[in-house]
Amino acid sequence: MDINVKGRRAIVTAGGSGIGRVVAETFVANGAHVYVCDIDETVLSDLQRSLPAIGCIKADVSKPEEVDRLFDQALDQMGGLDILINNAGIAGPTKRFEDITPDEWDHTISVNVNGQFYCARRAVAPFVEAGGGVIVNLSSVAGRLPMPLRAPYSTSKYAVRGFTDQAAFELGPKNIRVNAILPGAVDGPRLRGVIDKQAEAAGVTYQEFLEKALQRISLRTLVSQQEIADMALYLCSDAGRHVSGQSISVCGNFESYERPNVE
Repeated sequence: MDINVKGRRAIVTAGGSGIGRVVAETFVANGAHVYVCDIDETVLSDLQRSLPAIGCIKADVSKPEEVDRLFDQALDQMGGLDILINNAGIAGPTKRFEDITPDEWDHTISVNVNGQFYCARRAVAPFVEAGGGVIVNLSSVAGRLPMPLRAPYSTSKYAVRGFTDQAAFELGPKNIRVNAILPGAVDGPRLRGVIDKQAEAAGVTYQEFLEKALQRISLRTLVSQQEIADMALYLCSDAGRHVSGQSISVCGNFESYERPNVE
């Protein structure tokens, strides 16, 4: 099976580090022209030093005017668009439901849900001009299983799944495919930060909490960032040309986010 995105033009949000960076690097390695945004200029500079062919811009996807600037610049430099990877997202607070502030709730929803809409709406016109396109939205296993102490995050990731279904339904007749990837426990800085907070709340060490948490995953292992990038590559390639409106977990069969018994 020949899986590539040769010659295709892609925007990857939050592409300066983490999953987004691995997606950007994977797409470049498989023939795509890639433009990324991030809120961190330092990671963007590092990415461009590593891969000078990648276009970069600082942009916060929760702000429509910055999304407009991202798309204007990316479209001008790439001459069109074939792929949008809606990767930008934040972890949000780790707190009891009643202790979450309205600002914390609003900020999490603004980045994780509104940002995907702002980008997707701008992608439609260039997709139509190109004869079609692909959107991959990053949700989470927390978008199918409630997550302890993470109400804003989990709610936002459930919303991404609904947004994906609606967008696939409306945009399919324009030859635009829309899917969501639901990563499980992905080994990286974000997960380590979440586990640190969960372990602290439970009064145990990081390693103790991790070992107990892995008991909730059938394969008893973390997922790599590359595995998420590989799924995105498949969905954006011709091999996935009839896959749309799907929420696909890459998680080792995450069974439950029920708080591990760490006592």
